[in-house]
Amino acid sequence: MNLTNRSVVVVKKEMTFLEKLYLPAILGGMWITIRHLFKKKATVNYPEEKRPMSKTFRGHHVLKLDEQGRERCTACGLCAVACPAEAITMVSAERKPGEEHLYREEKYASVYEINMLRCIFCGDCEEACPKEAIFLTDRLVDADYKRGTFVYGKDKLTEKPDKPIDVSPRQTKEVLEFKKNKKFAHNN
Repeated sequence: MNLTNRSVVVVKKEMTFLEKLYLPAILGGMWITIRHLFKKKATVNYPEEKRPMSKTFRGHHVLKLDEQGRERCTACGLCAVACPAEAITMVSAERKPGEEHLYREEKYASVYEINMLRCIFCGDCEEACPKEAIFLTDRLVDADYKRGTFVYGKDKLTEKPDKPIDVSPRQTKEVLEFKKNKKFAHNN
């Protein structure tokens, strides 16, 4: 007994002699293979060749230092709050007497960690930072086999004083014009 009154019409069409040999299908597949042999390859021999990166590429994070080599970060926590993936963890501490050459402000981040496996490289931390302390660079994050090595601390994030990282391509023309106005110079 059927639940509906519909009947299914099944047509059994006989295959022709050529279709039984599968010759047209084999020749069609070979023609596609031969066409692909003469096309430009999509792969790149990575270590020897590198693809050009976009100007807006967001890669490895960097904690910038000021002109005197002091840390810019004041542990305000705005980058951690702005992070949608909750990848940033920080612990603030008070600067002690004699550490003026290390930290710019009285408060600094004694622990600053970014879990690169959670990070979605959106750039919200970069936009939220009022002190221009964190930027995303054009460098790639290193690959590894262990999960624990992807929690980057200040040792991997802070730029070296003798090798500053240029982040000017990350700043738009409007931001650079805004910085020229001395009225808004809160980062100096």
